[in-house]
Amino acid sequence: MKENKFQADLKKELKSRFPGCIVTKLDSADIQGIPDLLVLYKDKWAALEVKKSATAPHRPNQDYYVEKMDNMSFSKFIYPENKEEVLDELHQAFES
Repeated sequence: MKENKFQADLKKELKSRFPGCIVTKLDSADIQGIPDLLVLYKDKWAALEVKKSATAPHRPNQDYYVEKMDNMSFSKFIYPENKEEVLDELHQAFES
């Protein structure tokens, strides 16, 4: 599956799982390595870096920003192989 198709399907699934959430694309041209998606839900937020597969390469600074933002709130790399696990973790984070 191509990354842009996976990302489009993921955005739809996030909106379905978390009714009323806002999912927006972040601009990596502004901050190199910033995760792809910002998810705002109730009084919480998460950042997701979308990859087409578990073996897809990481670009410069992606690991840094995913770790930094995970320490702030919730941030993960997400790809088809770990999608359900990450969405379950996100559900727990949003409901805590």
